Amino acid sequence: MSSKHPSLFEPVTVGAWALPHRVVMAPLTRNRAPGQVPTPLMATYYAQRAHPRDGASLIIAEATPVCPEGHGYADTPGIHTPEQVQAWRAVTDAVHAAGGHIVLQLWHVGRISHVSLQPGGQPPVAPSAIRAQAKTYVIETTADGRRVGRFVDVSEPRALRLDELPGIVEAYRQAALNARTAGFDGVEVHAANGYLLDQFLRRGSNQRTDAYGGSIENRARLLREVMQAVTGAIGGERVGIRLSPVTPVNDAHDDEPQPLFEYVVRMLAPLGLAYVHLIEGQTGGPRDYQQGAQPFDYAALRRAYRDAGGTGAWMVNNGYDRALAEQALANGADLVAFGRPFISNPDLTRRLREGLPLNPLQRETLYGGGAEGYTDYPFAAP
Repeated sequence: MSSKHPSLFEPVTVGAWALPHRVVMAPLTRNRAPGQVPTPLMATYYAQRAHPRDGASLIIAEATPVCPEGHGYADTPGIHTPEQVQAWRAVTDAVHAAGGHIVLQLWHVGRISHVSLQPGGQPPVAPSAIRAQAKTYVIETTADGRRVGRFVDVSEPRALRLDELPGIVEAYRQAALNARTAGFDGVEVHAANGYLLDQFLRRGSNQRTDAYGGSIENRARLLREVMQAVTGAIGGERVGIRLSPVTPVNDAHDDEPQPLFEYVVRMLAPLGLAYVHLIEGQTGGPRDYQQGAQPFDYAALRRAYRDAGGTGAWMVNNGYDRALAEQALANGADLVAFGRPFISNPDLTRRLREGLPLNPLQRETLYGGGAEGYTDYPFAAP
């Protein structure tokens, strides 16, 4: 690091990448990939946000399923077919031509899915056959041929068999290799927000009695195996992970998150990761949200990672503005990820640096659709 208390706009080396500043674009699901294949419009969207000074120093592309069963929302792109890999290449080429860095978030939704989105209309898979109190996004075709999106309750899942878990690990490993073939600078493993890897971690969704349930060590076993496979495939210096210790989204809950996630970060420390991406509080909601009897101690979590030898950058996320971001860096963070502000402000870093006003967000165009509310947000005047 260039100073004891670095500025948000100072350069930093993170894993394999020399980044021009510390403003990161968080992954944002936009449901604009019909047929689960990236589009040319997506290349425009990401390239707009890739300027090395005015845009994101690092773009974390939207959550992308690693296998057909990993899909849980309509029109989200995958990374498990040759067609998807080739289409993503146009996105990464556009970002690199603009001078940016981009990594792909690897995703398996687990039980947060609907039978209409699963191969053969089968039930979604999960650690245990417990239906989440959550909704997902599907698109239906009307009588006059229009595609209309709506949110529906997720379907009841089935529990994964023990002999299926190696296939899950292999899907992540192959997806990481596919991402590199598609031109991504690396990957982020999505282990947050109540999706499959997070479901295994938490008692509320994992009631298994085999080697993948019960104790913290057992519940973290699948995550350990996935992270070892992914880092073994492409190198830890090109791998990040996203965690959300206390978020309740997608019916995620555990009554003892502090020991659980301190175990997780100590487990991750030897892998030489590029970064750990931490969502503080409720995803997209209150930063002071807590689960369990005591407020979550994020400083203790970072100490547990560092004390175990973890060298990856510490990235924080959730509701940050410039002042909060600078304070986080003073308190030991290395990077700050911004989500929705990057949707409506492709030049967010310039606006933060110069104190310029932000474009308002069009919430009605967040999910699905085309260019409106996607690639038509204006840049600040020169």
